[in-house]
Amino acid sequence: MEYVNLGQTGLKVSRICLGMMTYGTSKWRPWVLDEADARPIVKRAIELGVNFFDTADMYSSGASEELTGKFLREFTRRDEVVIATKVFFPVDKAFQGGQAESAPPPPNTAGLSRKHIFAAVDASLKRLGIDFIDLYQIHRWDYETPIGETMEALHDVVKSGKVRYIGASSMYAWQFAKAQHIARSKGMVRFVSMQNHYNLIYREEEREMIPLCRDMGVALIPWSPLARGFLAGNRAPDDTSAGRTTRAKTDDFAQKLYYREEDFAVVNHLSELASQRGESNAKIAYAWLLHQPGLAAPIVGASKIAHIEEAVAATQVKLSEDEVERLGSSYKPHTVLGHS
Repeated sequence: MEYVNLGQTGLKVSRICLGMMTYGTSKWRPWVLDEADARPIVKRAIELGVNFFDTADMYSSGASEELTGKFLREFTRRDEVVIATKVFFPVDKAFQGGQAESAPPPPNTAGLSRKHIFAAVDASLKRLGIDFIDLYQIHRWDYETPIGETMEALHDVVKSGKVRYIGASSMYAWQFAKAQHIARSKGMVRFVSMQNHYNLIYREEEREMIPLCRDMGVALIPWSPLARGFLAGNRAPDDTSAGRTTRAKTDDFAQKLYYREEDFAVVNHLSELASQRGESNAKIAYAWLLHQPGLAAPIVGASKIAHIEEAVAATQVKLSEDEVERLGSSYKPHTVLGHS
């Protein structure tokens, strides 16, 4: 396993980050693995040298954080791992599935107000069973809370010792620049990482956010590096049940993000190169991301041991400049996706 600094910090992270959204309770989403099925995957990731684990308070209504803490205590030492979690969405399971998702959560139980951040960080620490969070990220932009209030609250949770570093996730580049400017102008802690939507099928972040992060020295840790499994090459147009996994059959969000004719063209190019090299689609798709400047670690969702083994093996795959260009040659612009 290779390790890199997270942006301009001294924090060392593995080139692969294990996304813990896949683990928690299947009552939250049909494709989520319960504890018994998740345990061997997390154990294998640690055996392979993965030291970076990303969850969120809202995943499985808190159960993902609970399992993350439990597994890491079981398989490794606290000082050897980097634990990342996120705040913004409501955690109450009544607002994490079915019709309740369209109903507004009770006041102060979501968003990035000082009140909610202070409550959420304590709740996450309790569920994780740890004294501090290595990387605390805002899950989305809060249009109802002044960003100055949010940055001051994040600064204070760092200074309190409950958080070591702060990061952000999907938003517009002007929003991220504004947040960083406010923090810098007031001598507050700034974001060290950006968890954005980025893969071979969705590359709109290359226009503004990624150049901004590279200029600022902010680490890129993209989510959905395989486009929610779409890049694996086992999907079919206009057929939600064509996938080979439970997630492919039940993940309505993926239908909103991908499945354009142009997206299948990208997959075809990927499949051709993977076949020529004798590798899987997934391994080449991960390798393409790992060749992008400023990218620290893609956040990998693994529902089988083979998935995490494949992702780790991708760190050793070397692509030529021609191969990198070939993979991106059929890309067509998307509308902005994943910011909300």
